Amino acid sequence: MRDQPEQTLGPQDADLELAVGDRVCLSQSPPFFKTAEPMPMLRPPDTVALADEGMITEQRPGKTWVVRFDRGSFLVDSDYLRKLG
Repeated sequence: MRDQPEQTLGPQDADLELAVGDRVCLSQSPPFFKTAEPMPMLRPPDTVALADEGMITEQRPGKTWVVRFDRGSFLVDSDYLRKLG
């Protein structure tokens, strides 16, 4: 049997350790933002500026989080977020 190489956590994998209540910032801009409302609406990518800080208020299925920014709450994939602190 072959030895399998050890997998190390890359920068993207480390960001997956997010939790409700964490302070995060936008590390890259998604193609659009989706509001976290009962009837979601799409918003342009410049709705939230890069490096804007927010707080995770809820986890959704997959790697999606509800993040409360100054301009509202949006559904954001963890690939676009970086944990602060």
